[in-house]
Amino acid sequence: MPLLSVLLACFTSLAVLLLFFANKELAATLSPQGCRMSFMSPSYVLQDSFNASWSHLASRYSLWLYREVGWDTQSANGLPVLFIPGNAGSSHQVRSIASSASRQYYSSPGQVSYSFSSRAIRPLDFYAVEFNEDLSAFHGTTLQSQIDYTSKAIDYILSHYPPRTPLVILGHSMGGIVGTALLPSEHISAIITMSTPHTLPPARFDSKIDEIYAKVRHNLENDSTPILSLCGGATDGMVPSESCILPSGNSGIHRETVFSSALEGAWTGVGHREMVWCHQVRWRVARAVLELDSTFSPSSRMEVLDTWLRDGHKLSTVAEKHQENGMDLELSDRAPHEIISSQLQLVRKPIGSHLYLLPIPLVANRTSPTRLSVLVGKGSITSVPTHIQHGLKVSIYICPETEEGNNISHCSPLMPTTLKLLPKPIPGEPFPRPRLNSHPSSGGVDESEGIALYEAEVEPSFGRWVGVKADNGEDESWVVAGFNHKEEITNVFSTTCTSVALNPKMEVRCVILALLFHNAFVDIKADDALRLDIHLPQLLSNALIVYRLTPHFQMPLHCAESHLAPLLIHTSHPVETHYFPLISTDDRRILLHTHYPAPYHDKQEQRGLHLIIYSSGVSSCINKLEGLEFSIDWSATLGRWAPRFLTTLIGWAAGTSSITLFLALGVCDRGAPVPSVHQSIRHYEKVLLRFLLPMSLLASFLPWPTGLYLGLGSFAFSPLAPLILLLASGLVILSWGVLRICLFLLRPVAVFFVASRRQEGSAVGRTTIISLFVICTTIFMVVPWQVAFLGCWMQQLLTCATLTPHTSHSARATAESYDLLNRSNPDEGNGNPQFRAGGPNANGRSISQDNHHLNCHILLFMTWLLPLVASVLAVWVRTLITAGLTTPFDGDHFFLNVLPFLIMVDYSSWTSGPIFTKQSFEDRILSTRWALPLVAVVSFLVGGTQPHRIFDAGKIAIGLLVVVRIGRRYWGGHPWGS
Repeated sequence: MPLLSVLLACFTSLAVLLLFFANKELAATLSPQGCRMSFMSPSYVLQDSFNASWSHLASRYSLWLYREVGWDTQSANGLPVLFIPGNAGSSHQVRSIASSASRQYYSSPGQVSYSFSSRAIRPLDFYAVEFNEDLSAFHGTTLQSQIDYTSKAIDYILSHYPPRTPLVILGHSMGGIVGTALLPSEHISAIITMSTPHTLPPARFDSKIDEIYAKVRHNLENDSTPILSLCGGATDGMVPSESCILPSGNSGIHRETVFSSALEGAWTGVGHREMVWCHQVRWRVARAVLELDSTFSPSSRMEVLDTWLRDGHKLSTVAEKHQENGMDLELSDRAPHEIISSQLQLVRKPIGSHLYLLPIPLVANRTSPTRLSVLVGKGSITSVPTHIQHGLKVSIYICPETEEGNNISHCSPLMPTTLKLLPKPIPGEPFPRPRLNSHPSSGGVDESEGIALYEAEVEPSFGRWVGVKADNGEDESWVVAGFNHKEEITNVFSTTCTSVALNPKMEVRCVILALLFHNAFVDIKADDALRLDIHLPQLLSNALIVYRLTPHFQMPLHCAESHLAPLLIHTSHPVETHYFPLISTDDRRILLHTHYPAPYHDKQEQRGLHLIIYSSGVSSCINKLEGLEFSIDWSATLGRWAPRFLTTLIGWAAGTSSITLFLALGVCDRGAPVPSVHQSIRHYEKVLLRFLLPMSLLASFLPWPTGLYLGLGSFAFSPLAPLILLLASGLVILSWGVLRICLFLLRPVAVFFVASRRQEGSAVGRTTIISLFVICTTIFMVVPWQVAFLGCWMQQLLTCATLTPHTSHSARATAESYDLLNRSNPDEGNGNPQFRAGGPNANGRSISQDNHHLNCHILLFMTWLLPLVASVLAVWVRTLITAGLTTPFDGDHFFLNVLPFLIMVDYSSWTSGPIFTKQSFEDRILSTRWALPLVAVVSFLVGGTQPHRIFDAGKIAIGLLVVVRIGRRYWGGHPWGS
């Protein structure tokens, strides 16, 4: 094997291992999970009346009603909710959310909680469809069957309720796609999806899935049904969470995306399967659905979802209404108040009720607003909803002095700009706390440990005060308040490439290159600030890069007594936020990452990182923070590349294998012997180094549409194109090595097929046509065409193992046989100079050896087409096990998809003449082998988003070769033009 091939194979092997292990540890390091286990007492009632009279799929799927043992009655008498499981999911996954809903609705078995009975809110009836763990993510027809069955299930469920009863849908994973595909529907009041890939299917090997996603995309943009999407973030190792983000709808369309790392009271990444049982998530989903019973319009339903599934990125409608309807505070009747000096922060543990007045500071030469920050522990501010109620209630007012001066008569509620809950990590402990196997109820952060944050902007003006009113203070409650000028620490890294005038995009690339070789440091001067804003405009924000942040503190460091130790907040996207304690004794890295922009998604380049550090000011150790150090975390960065370009890598490898076949046919067309696969790979390597690698790099700078090529949104990642091409080429080389081993092992078995090989003759035509007709009929009636393609590949593998140059059929015997054939059919070799002289070609190579080499090239090409259809094979086998032959595989019985391969593989297994004979008219028009580079072009352009198009291009290319270069010879006729 050539040295370059060995080096490329070794590089690919090491790179694949590196990417695998980097991705394997990603979930535990990038966004750790801290989920509490949920417990329930489940029972399921089969809806056996939902039979074939309702749906023809009733024998394949089923519908169940969940009942919590000891809490729910057996009869359904509440608000219907339908749970739709995802890929390989089960109806039993409904139990965690349904159990939480029952135990929240009833304060004790049979006793409805007052918060619900006082508003006449009904209990929830959770139904769940059972899809027998079908692999719906891989097969569009299976997904469509689930959509059809679910649609009928909704009709059946609502037939047991009064007219115009609304139904709520909960969809996990691909179940969310099933739910949104049912729109528009007057029966569906709201949809909550969990870990659902809304914008890009996780497996893109079926054109039917593209059609379903096109419909879903239209529904998301135009249907008025409120939809909320819960995303697990980087912890979700099955679905990249950029696909989970809902696209913006048209005006008046209610869409909301919430990351679990930003979800108030959760603040943790959540895995794909864990999303349905993670306690911090499931009880909020259950409570939100319970509250939907009191709503009657899409806007009110979205208010409920926003109230109970909040990420704090914007003020809730409830909070805005609370502030607008708030009562003025008349100070004539107030309790004694305390005035805080303008140079001090408010740090108090109020017992009972108190009013604190803070003068709004005036700073010379400043006209920008001043930011007020208020932190409350073990309490609440205005309308921030909490599951665990505390006694302390804090209200914020703006208090102007009267015209007489130095006298305040009343205060008005101050409208906040930020109103949310912050986590309070415990100094010295990991955040979020992992769940211990010995204590299943451990893990995560309880909402009672959260801190209420209130922020407002006030105009600096003499004689104005801010009033902080605390009521019902308790021993453990505390309030911290202070002012910060609304400004940012904007750091410009000092690099050699930023000293000259560059446009912004070039500057970003220079900084990224600089971080490849050394770290960057940002100096911090806190000055007891409650909030620090840090903006790094030169760093690139993209899903393909992860930064490591290392805080530097003065030593010794003691923050155990802080109300809030320094807490870093990274908001990388309007819907994505991550929290990091800057003080931690464990060895966890602080890894800054985002999910948008991402490959094959939004191509708008985002510049800069925006970080916020909150602390309790003078009562914390924020002043000991000296600075932040930034670097690229290569382990996490490589781990982000692997899942986002895996499909692309497979598609490009298929394109590479088509090029090797093209090069081999080119040598053959020039009259030379057909090269071996090794020789074609050596030829390909020269083409790779001279043309393909430079062209791939240059192509990455072109403004491709989002779904084409690599879907990159930044020139900084342009080197990924030649890297992926190198890996694809290396994989093709490695795959050929594996195939050679398989051929060697199969040779003793395959030799038994030599005697059964048919000889070409006039009687072959009828047998061949009949066999082909039977196979096509079987495909049309019984098996999907993907199974037939697998059979073709296996037949080709046996052919290559049988027809080696060292078979018992010597080159001389083969030549004599072909010479006799030429005498009876003198036109057989026309159009191909290398065969005009008879058996061996001009270089003494036998026809059998040429056919063997060509068969090996075809085998390599078909091997890389096989992954493009393997997903449907897995679905078919799985469905046979679970549902037998009751499954309709509509669209997968089109036998023309595999007919060219059937003819080619069959012909190459028994012909004693050349497999492909070039026709004379190809020299005048265009050689059919040029259809193979088109396969490569398709693979490079749409291999990442529509890899099924590669197989379409491949079948067309093989079809042209079969029609033109095999033609009538298949049934014993003469070549074209003879």
